[in-house]
Amino acid sequence: MDQLTKKQLEITACKVRMGIIEGVYNAKSGHPGGSLSIADVLTYLYFNRMNVDPKDPKKADRDRLVLSKGHTAPALYSVLAQKSYFPEEELKSLRHIGAMLQGHPDMKHIPGVDMSSGSLGQGISAAAGMALAGKKSGASYRVYAILGDGELEEGQVWEAAMFSAHYRLSNLTAIVDNNGLQIDGKITDVCSPMPITDKFAAFGWNVVTADAHDFDSLEKAFAASDNSDKPTVIVQTSTKGKGVSYMENQVGWHGTAPNTEQYEIAMKELSDRLAVLEG
Repeated sequence: MDQLTKKQLEITACKVRMGIIEGVYNAKSGHPGGSLSIADVLTYLYFNRMNVDPKDPKKADRDRLVLSKGHTAPALYSVLAQKSYFPEEELKSLRHIGAMLQGHPDMKHIPGVDMSSGSLGQGISAAAGMALAGKKSGASYRVYAILGDGELEEGQVWEAAMFSAHYRLSNLTAIVDNNGLQIDGKITDVCSPMPITDKFAAFGWNVVTADAHDFDSLEKAFAASDNSDKPTVIVQTSTKGKGVSYMENQVGWHGTAPNTEQYEIAMKELSDRLAVLEG
């Protein structure tokens, strides 16, 4: 698999963010904040780590990704479009009746989506099942699951954590997007899952931390999962709304679409950033 340089990853991630804004603006609904915070890790996975082929989305030995926090589908869709699973133009039809791109990932109709998701807590269980199937069949694929930090308030997450450690699913890597905010406010105010690293360690996982917006940090974190005999969790510290100044660290952008003026501001900021990166 051809890997991108750090600069190429930054360029691609910026384009992914532009696709996120394009999607939620045209939908007039959606979840931009948490989508923007995972743009970098999704870019890294699809362009520098995962064994996937847009020309053969269902190939048996492909690596799998489960977006357990399925409401951030705009990020996944934008990455898949950048990876050429489908035309970027599709992003403008997000959440439109009859369109391919639904509000949450749909494995039956969207190329590149490995698991339908949206009900928080369930995606990590599906990922664990995929990993166990791979172990039992001797398959070479790895499974990645992205969870929100607020999602950790779901009890099913910890059932899956216990299951994964018990069966030593070393082919499973979970990524917790720790941006500190959920729909009702700060995670520490709503129902604190802290300390996240200690909890996963207590459940028997290999625990790694990373800066969600630094590709060198992400590279080291994922490398640490390669030789572990346990499931790995990467707890990435991120900024909700990353890349759009007025959205950053603002809980109100969890599930709000920008109006025309806000859309234009966001796209200009990202376009300017892209121009600098490509210059």
